[in-house]
Amino acid sequence: MAKTGPLPVDPIAEAKRQWIAHGWTDAATGVSVVTSIIRAQQLMLARIDATLKPFKLSFARYEMLRLLGFTREGRMPMASAIARLQVHPTSVTNTVDRLVRDGLVEREPHPGDGRAAMLVLTPSGRELVERATDALNTAVFADPGLSGDDTVELVRILARFRKDAGDFADPRPLPDPL
Repeated sequence: MAKTGPLPVDPIAEAKRQWIAHGWTDAATGVSVVTSIIRAQQLMLARIDATLKPFKLSFARYEMLRLLGFTREGRMPMASAIARLQVHPTSVTNTVDRLVRDGLVEREPHPGDGRAAMLVLTPSGRELVERATDALNTAVFADPGLSGDDTVELVRILARFRKDAGDFADPRPLPDPL
């Protein structure tokens, strides 16, 4: 369905109104939060997808390439990539399969674990992820559509939510040197 312009009413506010009208007042604000976050994700992903389309990358493929590009040698164990990307192992495997097929990543045997695989960024993968990162920085990340203060506050709020959900823990303080 093609979007022709702004809707005459905010559908999320209308959903909240309907929740209240149906007696679900205690859940009305929650439905607004959940649907607002999901809609914001859709809007952000649309911008990201449009930016990555010329590079023939999905965001999942980009994230994997960028993760490998951040490492010193462009390599990491598959298990580490799965943990850091926080997605199902099958999704990571499928993403890696496509990157390998396209010559952007290689699989190598893990030097210390014969059952594990190392993921290695190829030179063409490195070049592509650098170009895609430049495009995303310009078209999306430098101006995500929020003021600087709103961006900082939103990240703080979502970080608290993610931490409370068990997404991560505060780093342990380092011991004082002797």
